[in-house]
Amino acid sequence: MAVTRAQQPVVTTPAPLPVRARLAHPLLLLTGIVLVALNMRACLAAVSPMVGEIQRTFGLSATASGLITTVPVLFQGVGAPLTPRLTRRFGAERVVLGAVLVLGAGVLLRVLPSVTALYAGCVVIGVAIAVLNVSMPGLVKREFPDRAATMTGVYSTTMLVGATLAAGTSVPLEHALGGGWRASLGAWSLLALIAAVAWLPQVLRSRQERQQGAVAAAGAPARPIEGIWKSPLAWQISLFMGISSLLVYTLVAWMPTILADHGMERGQAGLVFAFSNLVQVAGAFLVPLMAGRMTSQRALAVTMAALNGLGIALLLVAPVSAAWVSATILGVAQGGSLGLGLAFIVLRTGTAAGAAQLGGMSQAIGYLVAAAGPVGAGALHQLTGGWEATLVLMLVLVLVVGAAGWGAGRNRTL
Repeated sequence: MAVTRAQQPVVTTPAPLPVRARLAHPLLLLTGIVLVALNMRACLAAVSPMVGEIQRTFGLSATASGLITTVPVLFQGVGAPLTPRLTRRFGAERVVLGAVLVLGAGVLLRVLPSVTALYAGCVVIGVAIAVLNVSMPGLVKREFPDRAATMTGVYSTTMLVGATLAAGTSVPLEHALGGGWRASLGAWSLLALIAAVAWLPQVLRSRQERQQGAVAAAGAPARPIEGIWKSPLAWQISLFMGISSLLVYTLVAWMPTILADHGMERGQAGLVFAFSNLVQVAGAFLVPLMAGRMTSQRALAVTMAALNGLGIALLLVAPVSAAWVSATILGVAQGGSLGLGLAFIVLRTGTAAGAAQLGGMSQAIGYLVAAAGPVGAGALHQLTGGWEATLVLMLVLVLVVGAAGWGAGRNRTL
């Protein structure tokens, strides 16, 4: 018997998931964020164990060698205010991709056989990291509006993990690759390339959304915060980040030397310092999680300042006998302060555009202030012949951090 068209069974196949939806998969986004964050400190930490070899290669003075680590920090402050304008014009996804690629290029430029290229690479790296520092809080705010503080903890922790791995593997990489310090440092450009490839889906997604007229910020207008540079709250957040960063970079530069100058064997001093960096990872992860569950973060900010003060005080009164205790306390305080400062950016703003703008201001001030820490501490040590004056001044700055954190922790938004 013939089967009419009406009687023929209809076979249906599920419609393929739109490309934009597949590209928006949370796992792809999380992978991209983690890989980008791994790059944001790794190439800075990797150079520290190599400074002596770089100095011998080019015949640099101690001051010129110090600039290898200071210049990227300084240019993080210089480049930060430019980023909100870039993200408004080109979109955060494309800006992040461009910054990661520029970062990889800066890593390669830094290892060319030229002193000019060495410092030019440091400048390029600093500017690229500045763009990433400012772009990421806005992206987190936009993509995870209900879990912004948690995701801030994830990427701030990843940054420190990247730094710890880089510092620990630079010398083994040098031996494994057999190309001296240039091969070891240049290898980190591969991590930037991997991050760029992992970030491509986000760029493709954002392009499709623009073509389809999608609104990026969940209905919130991408307009800048008016008068942000006159806002007391914005300045309190900026000072909290800036002086906290100054304390971190000062101890990164001088903590092993302080311990060694008080009689600790240099190898052990290096282990104490490495342990402190490892503990920072826990602080950077846990403190933003706690901040996201609090209406006000005042008590948390003051606690971080108090822990910083306690750790510095132990370095002052018992640098050798209390070294491991001090390292533990400072690790929690420094990692926690970093995570809390980044959490303030997303908690104190209502939109992704506002987070990018506040990030630009706070990190411009923060890194310009932080760049003065290692140089100023070294100059004060040279002037006084000891570390006591430097540590006392750091204790005074801890009070400023506590006051700024008390203001920044209020339940208000810009």
